[in-house]
Amino acid sequence: MQQKLRMPTSSSDTADTLLSCELSIILPCLNEAETLGAVLDRASRFLRAYEIEGEIIVADNGSTDSSIEIAELAGARVVNVGERGYGAALIGGIEAANGKYVAMADADDSYDFMDLMPFVHALRSGKELVMGNRFHGGIARGAMPNLHRYLGNPVLSFAGRLFYSSNVGDFHCGLRAFDREAVRKLHLTAPGMEFASEMVIKAQLAGLKIAEVPATLSKDGRSRPPHLRSWRDGWRHLKILLLFSPRWLYVYPGLTLLFASLAAFAFLLPGFQFIGGARLGVHSLFLSAVGILVGNQLTSFGLIASVFGIRESYWFTSDRLDRLKSWLTVDRSCLVGGMMIAAAFGGVLFAIWRWAQTGYGDLAVENEMRIVISSVVLGVVGLQLIFTSFLIALLGHPRRIGANEA
Repeated sequence: MQQKLRMPTSSSDTADTLLSCELSIILPCLNEAETLGAVLDRASRFLRAYEIEGEIIVADNGSTDSSIEIAELAGARVVNVGERGYGAALIGGIEAANGKYVAMADADDSYDFMDLMPFVHALRSGKELVMGNRFHGGIARGAMPNLHRYLGNPVLSFAGRLFYSSNVGDFHCGLRAFDREAVRKLHLTAPGMEFASEMVIKAQLAGLKIAEVPATLSKDGRSRPPHLRSWRDGWRHLKILLLFSPRWLYVYPGLTLLFASLAAFAFLLPGFQFIGGARLGVHSLFLSAVGILVGNQLTSFGLIASVFGIRESYWFTSDRLDRLKSWLTVDRSCLVGGMMIAAAFGGVLFAIWRWAQTGYGDLAVENEMRIVISSVVLGVVGLQLIFTSFLIALLGHPRRIGANEA
């Protein structure tokens, strides 16, 4: 096993270092003295058994036990990562790695590095991210809590496949391998356990060639509880899945609410309606108006987030979005929105005129409120259309290259 003893002085120094081995094995570590020795031994035996030129890196996250000493005695390179968190430790290890490819796994002895060769074969064949799938490879009894096995992992992985049109069946498998430079270009930043999802999401969005191979999960060898916190880390995974999917966070919920509310509004606008024994009047009309406004707002947020994501290279553009942006010009939006606002003012003035005809006395509330509510909805949607078009135009405007960027 080739060991790389040169320590980079900065991330930029690492980026400029010529890759000098085929595979870097990275182990994130925080007080893993109980299991680290056995894991390092397997990783070392794997490199020797398959005659792979590689290195082993322990990305230490502030261990206070004997983990660092164990790593150094085993011949691994220790990279000290100051920022706490699973993702932060791996990002530090990736930056320090000298391998063309990187394999990563937990240091708790739950994965066997002797099973790593299918990952390497996939990388050599041109894949850029190779994920392990524990549900295909096998999960030992007691290796994964039932909450994670039957709820957390399946639900979050299903959401990932749905949101991103991905074929990855296990978004959270800790055993994976990848082309180092391809993943570095994704600019991964998640410091916690959600790093696992961020890597798959951004790889999918960037069009990386992704493969999946079976992986086995054994019960870890630690006597202490794991660092993972089910509900906290589950929320972090869900949050990052939603963060990079404006369609599922904003657009689809917004359009669903908008069209459902429009249908209810059209049903209630003519007058009282009966459903079963319930009589629906102006109060129900008001609620449907609120639904229209909220649905319209969510849809606008989705369009804005999509344009921003394309600008920041989180997503690639699409023909559908391009057609929508070409229609939603500032000129056209101001014209249509202005007409809607004018119609809204006309409706309010008409309602006031009707009130004046009564000598500003008692109103036929049901009739007058139908006019007022319709006018308010029309005016607010028109105003939203105008301001949304301006913001989209701003986000889509070519950047000015400053002197410091030239």
